[in-house]
Amino acid sequence: MQPLAVINAGSSSIKFALFEDNGEFPIIFRGQVEKLGVAPRLTVKDAENHQIVEESWAGDELDHASATTTILETSVRLLGGRRVKAVGHRVVHGGRKFASPIVVNPAVISELRSLCPLAPLHQPHNLAAIDAIASAAPHIPQVACFDTAFHRAQPEIAQMFAIPRELSDAGIRRYGFHGLSYEYISMRLKELSPEIAGGRVVVAHLGNGSSLCAMVAGRSVATTMSFTAADGLMMGTRCGTLDPGVLIYLMDERGMDARALEDLIYKRCGLLGVSGVSSDMRELRASKEPSAAAAIKLFVYRIVREIASMAAAAGGIDAIVFTGGIGQNDARIRAEIGRGCEWMGLALAGHRNVACETRIDKSGSAIAAFVIATDEEQMIARHTSALIEPLKLRA
Repeated sequence: MQPLAVINAGSSSIKFALFEDNGEFPIIFRGQVEKLGVAPRLTVKDAENHQIVEESWAGDELDHASATTTILETSVRLLGGRRVKAVGHRVVHGGRKFASPIVVNPAVISELRSLCPLAPLHQPHNLAAIDAIASAAPHIPQVACFDTAFHRAQPEIAQMFAIPRELSDAGIRRYGFHGLSYEYISMRLKELSPEIAGGRVVVAHLGNGSSLCAMVAGRSVATTMSFTAADGLMMGTRCGTLDPGVLIYLMDERGMDARALEDLIYKRCGLLGVSGVSSDMRELRASKEPSAAAAIKLFVYRIVREIASMAAAAGGIDAIVFTGGIGQNDARIRAEIGRGCEWMGLALAGHRNVACETRIDKSGSAIAAFVIATDEEQMIARHTSALIEPLKLRA
């Protein structure tokens, strides 16, 4: 049985994982190259979470392409002669054309490259990883899995902006992101509680990038991110929803051009911008600066407001699920959000929340609450297996 490889390339890091392709998809090992362009560091952990590889380089020694080649070489060595069946990739943007995973070929790559202006901080890095593997191991099939695809099930009206039809038809619409995470949560919730999964659920993917998704019967009906991953909730360094008039004002009064605005809304806003301290929630909690506390308060406030918006889009709410780095690990944030949603009938059980149990709502709560660790890499492995197997059979 050949293993499956998964690569999840971000703006400054590349995560990767190897799975057994046996229907259950147990992990063989997983790792990441982080701090690309600054101080690249490779770490790999086995299925029992024991570190088995650690290596570092000078800041300019690895870019996304060479880091991907390093990951490939490391994986081949660790597999001890076992050949990889296929490589699945997280690709942030699938545009209007790609509503489901697809086997990569030159025509697909060309289409995906044309979408780089829609996700300039992510799409080029996703494609760099695909290109690197195509060059180093052209015999290995590759599959692109899209962060936007899960949201294509939304009603047409939920994907529209109130702009001239010509612009909508040209592709300016609400795409939504974090779709692979939401798809995985939908699958896991069906296993944990089929009855609740079949109802109205709001999933809070909270981390350096944060968003919410409203699901009805496991399908996306609304989400907070839209044309880009800068919309919606306040994030680590991204502003979230911002009056477009602010951007016009900054252009007129501060002389900011498109690149300066891009740098502002993606890299200098959010928790970092409001606090002036850090984009890391742990550092903000430890800080005595009033601005740090204000940043956390605004982060929670925006989430609570948007949960109500998602519930409205779903026609009500039966459950909330917390996931992502902050959502899974920060009991205080969950408690603060819970207090903000008490008017909806949500009551969290303090001891369960602190213990980070899977089910954290109090007996008698009108809304169920879960903490579920997301696994985008496993979702990609499942999609890759489903696409590659028929190709093998035809061959």
